[in-house]
Order: sequence, then C-alpha cells, then structure tokens
Amino acid sequence: MGDRERISYLPVPERGDVPEGVSRLWDKAQEAFGFVPNVFRAQAVNGDQFLAWWGYFNLLVNKEGHLSNADRELLAVVVSSVNRCTYCEVSHGAALREYSGDPVTADLVASNWRQAGLGEREHAMASYAERLTLHPAEVTETDLEPLRAVGLDDHQVVELVQVVGMFNLTNRVSTALGLVPNPEYHSSGRATS
Repeated sequence: MGDRERISYLPVPERGDVPEGVSRLWDKAQEAFGFVPNVFRAQAVNGDQFLAWWGYFNLLVNKEGHLSNADRELLAVVVSSVNRCTYCEVSHGAALREYSGDPVTADLVASNWRQAGLGEREHAMASYAERLTLHPAEVTETDLEPLRAVGLDDHQVVELVQVVGMFNLTNRVSTALGLVPNPEYHSSGRATS
C-alpha cells in the first residue's frame, strides 16, 4: 500500500526549523482539529511563503464571505476532483460533508459532480469551476450568465472566481509535493454507528 508515514516527497521540517508564526498555527490547528493538517507541515519548508499562502487561503475559505462555507467547499472539491488532487479532494471532501451535512452528495461531488444531483445553483457553480479549471483561456463574459441566472451577485462571482483560482494553485502545490491527506479526514463528517 505504500509508505503511510510519508506525507510529502520532501522532508518535513521539525518544529524548531520553522518560523514562530508557523508553530503558532500548528498549535491552533492541533487545538481546533486534534491534529495538524499535513499541508501545514509539508509547506512549512518555506515558512514565510507558507504563511503568506495561508493568510489568503484562510480569508477565502474559512472567514465569513459572500458565499456560504458549503458553497466554497463545493467549489474546492469540484476543482480538486477535476485536477485529481488527492490531498484537497479528501480534506475538502471532509469539510463539504461537515458543512452540507450530506456525506453521500459530498462523496459523489468528489467522484463526479454531474452525478451528485446538485440543485440548479450548485450545478451552475460547479460547471463554471470546472470550465475555469480546465479551459481558462476560453472563459468569456458569457460564462457568467448561468451564474447570474441562479442569482449570484458581483461579490459572489468574484469570490467564486477567487476560490477556484486558489484551489487550482493549492492543487498544483499539493500534487507536485505529493501531499498525503491526514487519516482523520476520511472519517470526518460521516455518521458513526
């Protein structure tokens, strides 16, 4: 099955090797989640760059915005699935299960969003996210029409585009570094018996 202990193609820095801001973030994550996400550990090779990425990522994905948390996680999972980014597909699939309360739909979105039975609004968002991910040079103003038709305003459109862009960046970094999702993500948001 491979080396389950290895979380990245590169050596992962130890606590003493990272800037204080990174170790504080690790502590906050440990307190909030009970573990430190592997993406936090592996990207800390370049601590200051990691913190800059985290600042923007956190603003787009975790703070109150113009889209709901479930909307942003839907976009994250669609983009990550299209890009076949294992780390983000699994970790944000867990978040989508949590925010949506619907593990079946979240799992279907991760596999093939077209078969997930999404509502009209979510379908328009997923379709746009896929198009921008696969064919960015072909995207035109006309591609915004389905988003407008389901009621997205300018603030929501810009946030959608930024979230899609962030996940395309993050997917490429995670894939290039061979990041492995934390085991905790696999059970998160699932009913326990």
